[in-house]
Amino acid sequence: MQAETLRKEFDDFIRSDEFPCVGAKAALARGTIDFFAGEHIDEARDDLPLYKALTAFGKTLDNDAPFVQSFVAAFSGPTDLTEQDFEKALWNRLQALHNIDAATGHEWTEGVDSDASSPHFSLSIDGQAYFVVGLHPHSSREARRFSRPILVFNSHEQFEALRADGRFDKMKDIIRERDIRLEGDINPMLNDFGYGSEARQYSGRMVGDDWQCPLAVQEPEKTLENHD
Repeated sequence: MQAETLRKEFDDFIRSDEFPCVGAKAALARGTIDFFAGEHIDEARDDLPLYKALTAFGKTLDNDAPFVQSFVAAFSGPTDLTEQDFEKALWNRLQALHNIDAATGHEWTEGVDSDASSPHFSLSIDGQAYFVVGLHPHSSREARRFSRPILVFNSHEQFEALRADGRFDKMKDIIRERDIRLEGDINPMLNDFGYGSEARQYSGRMVGDDWQCPLAVQEPEKTLENHD
């Protein structure tokens, strides 16, 4: 699938009345969504280009801005992944991004925990902390059900700034009201930062208390130069 077609399909999905996230709608309207188009989410061929695109996005983040900025990694396929298969592919891609980050010498971002079981965990890439939202065709949650596999990277620091001035809670209440109208209830996996590990939420799959995040945190290399 061509990148332009994939982007249009995603934009139409965000604009639809059925999609509940008002933050994403506002970001789309403001033109503050960076978009990366890849091939297969269950393959490694796009890992380095994706890493470079995500780090470039991170350098443009204005965490004091009064609006959401997001980075979207969209993959043309596969479109037949089960929830478990999508979750595995998601964590394989995040593991690969982290491995590149560690190999280029980056420490985990200050202010968030590298332990994925911690309630203060967020993914760290190139000095930025991210909350990741996965979408795919066979998600059990309609709001996470898109025709192609998608990874959305949202800035942790930006959302903390929105939380500090009260805008995040207002946005969250609107999203949950819309989610109830769409699904009949709010996503039982959702917790605010500091109240349970956010890693449990990334794939959108309902997981039990015994679920363990597969991310293996690597020590940063001190001898390699950063990628250009």
